Amino acid sequence: MKIIKYTKIYLLISLLVLIPGVISLATYGLNLDIDFTGGSVFEYEFSGEIEDRGAVTNTLVDVFTQKEIEVKNITFDGNTKALVKTRPVEVASNEDIKTAVAEKLSGASQVSFETVGPSIGMETTKKSFFALAVASLGILLYIAYAFRNIPKPYSSFKFGATAILAMLHDAFVVLGTFSILGYFFNIEIDALFITAILTVIGFSVHDTIVVFDRIRENLKKLPGSWGFPEIVDYSLVETLNRSLATSLTVVV
Repeated sequence: MKIIKYTKIYLLISLLVLIPGVISLATYGLNLDIDFTGGSVFEYEFSGEIEDRGAVTNTLVDVFTQKEIEVKNITFDGNTKALVKTRPVEVASNEDIKTAVAEKLSGASQVSFETVGPSIGMETTKKSFFALAVASLGILLYIAYAFRNIPKPYSSFKFGATAILAMLHDAFVVLGTFSILGYFFNIEIDALFITAILTVIGFSVHDTIVVFDRIRENLKKLPGSWGFPEIVDYSLVETLNRSLATSLTVVV
């Protein structure tokens, strides 16, 4: 199977996926949940099933807008609960909101109100970037050491740098995708998104190291008449089933 032969096509596809996401990140950023920005969460429970979610959403937006409160997102939990996320609201203002909602939506009662400070988001973000930086350095040093005996003229540091580039590529594809989804479909990212990104990074690095390890072994055992592209092709074919099985298992 000639895989390396079509490298330019793969790079073109990668750029077509990556560039729109990077542009979206630079232009629109990410649609952050209150875990990052800070804000208030209002939970309402209805005495009966919500028949028209659109009407309920519009009514809630009108109520909060009249109180000069920006609504960030409205979601529904089942058929009887609505969750409203807004910019930070003082406890004293909540009483007016509670009364106004009860007047506009019969059968709706507020079951909880909570304000989250933005410091939680800043702390989480800083720790995540620090973890990513440490992980990148660790990956580079680990691969450089583990591949130190790779035949010349190949460099173990180049293998490490390539693994980091692959990791960053996968992470930015996910970030860019959610930036686009956040702008066009109002999809927010919360603290769990960091867990998802770290999971993507983990699987990306793990799979890359497995492929690189097979390339290293084949560089030593395959005949000298084999060129580097042929060795890479052979190694990719050998690890393809494992890579697909791992990815599909995670998705399922």
